[in-house]
Amino acid sequence: MSTFNYHIDTQPLAEEMGNVSKNVNLTTGAVVAMQAAVVAAEERASDLVCDNVNRGFYSLIRSQISQKLAKYKSEYESKRMLLSHQKRALVSIKTIMERDYNMISKRYTKLFNGLNSNLQTRVFEVDKPMIDFSYRDIGRMTNRSKYLTAVVPLTQLESVASSQKIVASNIKQRGLNAINSIKAFILEMHNQESLAKKILVDDIVTRNSEAYLPVALCEFENDSLGNRVTEFFAPGESLHQAAVTSISNALHSEFHNTPQNQDLYSRQEVRNEFLKLISDSKKPARVRDVAIELFNSGLPQREKS
Repeated sequence: MSTFNYHIDTQPLAEEMGNVSKNVNLTTGAVVAMQAAVVAAEERASDLVCDNVNRGFYSLIRSQISQKLAKYKSEYESKRMLLSHQKRALVSIKTIMERDYNMISKRYTKLFNGLNSNLQTRVFEVDKPMIDFSYRDIGRMTNRSKYLTAVVPLTQLESVASSQKIVASNIKQRGLNAINSIKAFILEMHNQESLAKKILVDDIVTRNSEAYLPVALCEFENDSLGNRVTEFFAPGESLHQAAVTSISNALHSEFHNTPQNQDLYSRQEVRNEFLKLISDSKKPARVRDVAIELFNSGLPQREKS
């Protein structure tokens, strides 16, 4: 079997592979540099876009805020002018009201001062009899014990003894009068108690019997036309409601069947006498007119005519 030996030179291939490796490394470096440049460019572009977006957003917000500020400022100015006008109007009204109040207060102060003086004079005239009585009689009544004490024209020891006896006698007489008054009062109370015991009955009624009950009759006029209202008041605390109703019905029927005559002549006579007294009095005309008006307001309409 034959043997073949081959000698292959790999140097050119190695050199070519070295060149290829260098080119690949250069290409890799170029790609990396290009990628870094692209990333940097993208970052710059994104930053620029963000800056533009932020600037636009801030500009928009600022524009809106400026518009709202302008709107609110315009409203504020208009309302401020309105409030200023209203303030001037209120100040003018206040000045007018103060002037009117001072004028009215002065008028009524003068009126009430006159009324106070008039009333003071009238009160003094009303109280004058009591004041005169107090000045004239109160002192004498207060010192009645002194005035009741007897004085004898004696001297020295006899005078003292006699005065003491007279004072003691006077005191005994007054004490006796007081005792007699107390005795009379006690006797009167005893008589009243005995009479009440005779009138009041504590027994319970167990059969039909006749009894007398007090009844109050009240008749009054409730308007100016002279319409009369009649009311009955019977003791109903110890009676049954049916009995009270029967008593009220019987009283109404009996009272309305009784003829009622109004004494118009006596009322007219009273009215004439009152008018005569008013005309003869020395009171002011205003007081007399008010008195006549009050008197007429209490009369029925048919009597005024």
